[in-house]
Amino acid sequence: PEIGVGSGVILTPDGYILTNNHVVENASKEGIDVTLSDNRVFRKAKLIGTDKYTDLAVIKIEARDLPVPRLGNSDDVEVGHIVFAFGNPLNLASTMTEGIVSALGRQLNIIDAGTTGLAIEDFIQTDAAINPGNSGGPAVVDDKMVGLAFSRLGQGDNIGYIIPTEEIELFLK
Repeated sequence: PEIGVGSGVILTPDGYILTNNHVVENASKEGIDVTLSDNRVFRKAKLIGTDKYTDLAVIKIEARDLPVPRLGNSDDVEVGHIVFAFGNPLNLASTMTEGIVSALGRQLNIIDAGTTGLAIEDFIQTDAAINPGNSGGPAVVDDKMVGLAFSRLGQGDNIGYIIPTEEIELFLK
């Protein structure tokens, strides 16, 4: 079997986790293994929901009292803000990179490749290193999560993308 690696963000203290659809879309029916930053491993996380047109997914582990991030409003993000991306790039655990917000509202046709026109793409662009494995990890401005890191192989060097919290909130409704 093929093994994929990605990142995620704990949404609720009882184990709901947000990640990218492309991280879990080919997951085994047996479940998804989740390793937290404190090295606890949860086997057979359940896939709760996915949306390929926003590239978002929610999984669930059986846990309690998990820490959750403070959510920010991505509408308050401006070009020039310092942004931190957290995740597991290239299978390197618990990594943080820093950059600036370099553009807002990027429409790239990379989720759906322009084939249906259904994809919602409104990315925040950054020069923070976002590599394969970072996908699904939080992007943070001023100590608040403003989106989810997004990485696809072959997307170009020194440019990363963030799915804004406003898109995430729409998905979660």
